[in-house]
Amino acid sequence: MDSFLFQAFIYLLAAVVSVPLAKRLGLGSVLGYLFAGIIIGPYVFNFVGMGSEDVLHFAEFGVVMMLFLIGLELRPELLWRLRGPILGLGGLQVGVTTLVIFLIGYLFGFTWKISLAIGLILALSSTAIVLQTLNEKGLMKTEAGQSSFSVLLFQDMAVIPILALLPLLAAPILGFTGHSTEDDHPAGFTIEALPGWQEAIIVALVIATIIIIGRFLVRYVFRFIAETRLREVFTAFALFLVIGIALAMQIIGLSAALGTFLAGVVLADSEYRHELETDIEPFKGLLLGLFFISVGASIDFNLLREEPYLILGLVTALIVIKLVILFILGVVFKMRRSQNYLFAFSLAQGGEFAFVLFSFATQNSVIPIPMADTLILVVALSMSLTPILMILNEKLLQPRFSTLDQRPESDTIDEKNPVIIAGFGRFGQIVGRLLHANNIGTTVLDSKPSQIEMVRRFGYKVFYGDASRLDLLHSAGAEEAKLFVLAVDDKDKALEIAETVRKHFPNLQIVARSFDRRHTHELMNLGVKVIHRETFNSALELGASALKLLGFRSYQAHRAALIFKHHDEKNLVDLHEHWGDEEAFLIETRLKNQDLLELLSSDEEDKEENMDHSWERPGTS
Repeated sequence: MDSFLFQAFIYLLAAVVSVPLAKRLGLGSVLGYLFAGIIIGPYVFNFVGMGSEDVLHFAEFGVVMMLFLIGLELRPELLWRLRGPILGLGGLQVGVTTLVIFLIGYLFGFTWKISLAIGLILALSSTAIVLQTLNEKGLMKTEAGQSSFSVLLFQDMAVIPILALLPLLAAPILGFTGHSTEDDHPAGFTIEALPGWQEAIIVALVIATIIIIGRFLVRYVFRFIAETRLREVFTAFALFLVIGIALAMQIIGLSAALGTFLAGVVLADSEYRHELETDIEPFKGLLLGLFFISVGASIDFNLLREEPYLILGLVTALIVIKLVILFILGVVFKMRRSQNYLFAFSLAQGGEFAFVLFSFATQNSVIPIPMADTLILVVALSMSLTPILMILNEKLLQPRFSTLDQRPESDTIDEKNPVIIAGFGRFGQIVGRLLHANNIGTTVLDSKPSQIEMVRRFGYKVFYGDASRLDLLHSAGAEEAKLFVLAVDDKDKALEIAETVRKHFPNLQIVARSFDRRHTHELMNLGVKVIHRETFNSALELGASALKLLGFRSYQAHRAALIFKHHDEKNLVDLHEHWGDEEAFLIETRLKNQDLLELLSSDEEDKEENMDHSWERPGTS
């Protein structure tokens, strides 16, 4: 069966089966999608055949929507503020990579036009795979994540001038050997037949129209639709907007993805930006998954079987060249070593725009079709290898080099105070400020250079160091200190520090921050007596506010919160004896929850009988 519906069914089934397995094995969803594409592709089970190109064209819309959502996050003033890393790091990456590949191609006997076209196309990396992988691993906010994003942003914007440049590199000797443009211009109109100056005017007018409509008209349409309170109409208009812009850009021969990216930037200041993100996000995620599967299915294993050494050599060369260039740029821009490795391994592949650009290059007689087919396979394989490269970096390089980066020489501590605070983030700062306000001296330790730099600007004295290191604790005066405040924002590190302090400084009292009940029990196992769950009290206050909004009197809401707090803290201690015996722990938890319901009910009855309007119940203060 080669119907479009059957093809789509197979793609969705492959995604549902493969991605959870890949996630369970720690490989990430992108690699799961790519493997699924290979398995259902024409060279393994051949579930997708003649109709696979239709699904690929459909799935490419995931890239279009992803760039639209990226554009929504980039307000013009933010773009201006990031112009340094975008133009500097991104511009150098594209420029240097293009130059190196151009020189290699030229040395191997290709014409300068072919070499330049190949260099420009292979300089690009995969926005879809890199951002998906970094987001999954929670690395987007890191130095490497932000640098990768800046480079990808420049690359995406560079596609427009590359598309404009490729026709100028056309080599008449090749002849017109590209594919028919009927599918590329569904309306039957192409501006390619027009004189160059007319073509340029039409392109400029379309882009200007997108900017003007997005800036001045679309928000009023969104406001009108929002007033109907019909969510599906809002979603339909959001999709209509993306598809309409993509179609307009396609008709004038430019990248649909770049057009929607531009529209996203224009709408970034709109009050409906978050609503647009919410509506389009599910479609983007699904279509991106289909796109990754399509990439896997499009890998031509016949060509790989015919020229295995050539193809694998080219893939290796592409990855190594980009790795070296990216690493050198990271050194130039003074990235920490672990971040530099992450940055280099993230972007050392070809990009999805290569499929479009190589096709465009063959249509314009810039690159011969056999050469383009080979390079498309190289790009697809490099994209497939990216998640594996990321895993190798994570498992082999990061444990070695991140230790070197994150643990330079600790600061020399030249003071002794009654209180030591480990961790000076959003939690530890509140504790430290309260103690400082009451003239209590503290020695503050933190292991994040960026955090230390930030709080030092506000006048706080913070020492760099890993509080789990015994030598640092001695330097901080742990023998003479009265109290150790454990406020680090890493569960495992908190347990490591608590164990070190309890073992080597048994007389030093510990006040610890915990993240949840499980973490609390783990700290209790280490002998920590005073533990505060970081969100417990604020959640209680919010709960009391909710009760008041639901009609409870203030004293009633306050008493209910106090009863709940007293009961929960007592239960936490009582249940600890069952920690490790899951069945007994669950049974006791259910019994304690029932006790709480009865306790709150009896308190309400006592108040009614005795007219007790006090703010505290005896024993709960």
